[in-house]
Amino acid sequence: MSRPNPPRWLRWTLAGGAAALFCLMFGITTARADLSLGPHEATYAVTADDQIVADLGPLGTVVTDSPLPLTLGVRITVHEIPADLSAVDAASFDALAGDLDGYLQFFDTPQRTARTVAWALVWDALRGAAAAAVVLVGVAVGLRALLGASRRRELARTFAARTWEITAAGVVVVLVAATATASAGPEERAALPASPVFAGTALEGARITGRLAGVIDTYSSQLVETYQANEVFYAGAREKLMAAWDARVAEQEAAEGEQDATVSSSPGAPDYVTFLLVSDLHCNTGMTPLIRDLADRLAPDVMLNSGDTTINGTSVESVCVDSFASAVPDGVPFVVSDGNHDSRLTTATELANRQVVLDGEVVEVEGVRILGDRDPLETRIGGGTVIAREETPEEAGERLRDVACEAAGEAGLGGFTAEDRVDLLLIHQPAVGDAALESGCVPFQISGHMHTRIGPDVVGHGVRYVNASTGGATKGNASVGPLRDTSQMTVLRFDPERRQFVDWQLVEVTPEGEAAVSERRPVPQPAPLPDEVPDDTPGDVPDAGPTPSSSASGN
Repeated sequence: MSRPNPPRWLRWTLAGGAAALFCLMFGITTARADLSLGPHEATYAVTADDQIVADLGPLGTVVTDSPLPLTLGVRITVHEIPADLSAVDAASFDALAGDLDGYLQFFDTPQRTARTVAWALVWDALRGAAAAAVVLVGVAVGLRALLGASRRRELARTFAARTWEITAAGVVVVLVAATATASAGPEERAALPASPVFAGTALEGARITGRLAGVIDTYSSQLVETYQANEVFYAGAREKLMAAWDARVAEQEAAEGEQDATVSSSPGAPDYVTFLLVSDLHCNTGMTPLIRDLADRLAPDVMLNSGDTTINGTSVESVCVDSFASAVPDGVPFVVSDGNHDSRLTTATELANRQVVLDGEVVEVEGVRILGDRDPLETRIGGGTVIAREETPEEAGERLRDVACEAAGEAGLGGFTAEDRVDLLLIHQPAVGDAALESGCVPFQISGHMHTRIGPDVVGHGVRYVNASTGGATKGNASVGPLRDTSQMTVLRFDPERRQFVDWQLVEVTPEGEAAVSERRPVPQPAPLPDEVPDDTPGDVPDAGPTPSSSASGN
């Protein structure tokens, strides 16, 4: 007795489901993403072997179990590794050892790296599935036109009688095609012993294969030791920082309470805009948890970054930008002025993290008018410093001065008051702001670049403040791992009624892991403009330290 043919709607549903399954599996199993692994560029490709495989070419592989659903895994092909064994010599391993800092960035933020990779693969899988669907539809339309009506009816009757067989065969074909991407069988995976060097890290249980597995084991142990020392240092520094901050806040609250008690009619606390400033992070993602904790405690209205988030502005350093972005509380604007060690790739990653990247125009953030731009110079390790734009630092400074003066409504000193001006000039290199400060069109400038704190100083008709490296970088050197120099962040408060910054507070973490938070100190007030009424009591000028120069250093 023959089975009745399934209804037409069921046949179309099964056909559509099979087509969708095929497109989805095609998209998933062909998904690729060009990102990074530690200090190297790398290609990530989805496989069906239920493991994560980092292919280091002739050096071997690092294999770990895949956290992906079903039997999906990822194969990572690391670039910039010697192409053959004859190219692997002592110099090659010396170069690899020099990459410890770069791999440490990966170990330091594995979740952030994994999230970035996952989203890139998901989007590529969706694009692949959509492309496969377009091809299938095109093939179906073409066949329909070629076959003609009578032939289509004949084939429909034939296929209708074999609907279930065709459906089962299609599923089998899809599954076989998916598993064809597997690179190792269960027996091979079971035969690989777990490497002890990864114990206690995000890669615990990983296996190392290859003719040079012993060398990789040795190299990895160095990395793990560095990673563990890094974890211990920043965990201790984080605890000290929070204790220092809480102690300072308690002192401030007690002092404010005593002040209120001695005043018969207290006017109430001013409604200040609070800023948290970082600068010259230079990919030291070890500072990310400390920045995050401080921002959570402080609850700033705006966070500022005066540049040099990366070391070389390469695509592999996107993980650094992502890491620092994760330290910003939800809903808090993060305003950035890129430095000479950043690049257009850095900017693109910042924009993808919804940061406000200054580009030569005035922006208003939480009621504060901010002007800034990326640094006109570009510094690359081993390549020196060059002019990256069609203007020198001096010309960039003059352009920003003109923008500030135009925003104030007058290209000169007179004719406007503080209420008309840009409130803040945020740039990387201090000397670029000289022209704007001298003109009187900018009352306050924040910069980085010098890797040492300078000011706040009165310069021309404005005030300049230079933040030291939040990444703890010394002059001419970056810092990844435990701090090489004191890390500094600055809290500044802005009075929107008087349109001026009123005080600043220094937050420091030393290379010994100690932390300190200074008292709030008044911002010095410059000489008033010709048409401006002077303030009643200008603040004291603190010890300024060294003076910034206009030299094109590689900081």
